[in-house]
Amino acid sequence: MDLTWFSPKIEKRASGIHGRGLFTRASIARDEIVIVKGGYVLSEAQRDAVSLELGPSEIQITEELFIGPTTRAEREGGMMHLNHSCEPNLGLQGQIVFVAMREIAAGEELSIDYAMTDDEPYEMTCDCGAELCRKLITGFDWKDPGIQSRYDGYFSWFIQRRIDAERTG
Repeated sequence: MDLTWFSPKIEKRASGIHGRGLFTRASIARDEIVIVKGGYVLSEAQRDAVSLELGPSEIQITEELFIGPTTRAEREGGMMHLNHSCEPNLGLQGQIVFVAMREIAAGEELSIDYAMTDDEPYEMTCDCGAELCRKLITGFDWKDPGIQSRYDGYFSWFIQRRIDAERTG
C-alpha cells in the first residue's frame, strides 16, 4: 500500500550514502514538490510501539505527534528512503511536503538534513561526505544558529515556529 506520494521524476535505488536512496530521473526545479509523506498520525507511545516491530519509518510532525505506517506492507509503500546529508537538496513546506531547495540535476541523490524534521534526543554518526559534514548528528541540531540560517523556511512547521518564536521573543 503506497501511503507516500513520489514525483514521477524520482526513483529508489542503491545509495552511496546508506542502503537505498532516492534519485532524480529528470531535473527538478527549486521549490518543486518532490514527496508528500503519507501515513497515520501517531502519538509518541504509538510510534514507539510500531517502531519495535517495523523499525524507524516515521517523521515527526509536532512536538508530540508523528506520521508513519502501522503495518509492514504500509512501511514499504511509505518509506521515503530519504538519506541524511549535511548539505541537503530537499527541505520541507509544512510538515509532510518535501520540496527542492535548489535546482537538482538528473541523476542526483535526494537528501535532507534531519535537523529540519527532528526534535528528539538521539545521536548518530554521519558519513555523508559533504564539505560541511558535522560528523555527529543529534535530534537537536535545529537549535544551531548556523543551521537555522542555512535552512530558514525549509524546516518542518513545528520547528520553524519555534525558531521564529525564539527570534522574536
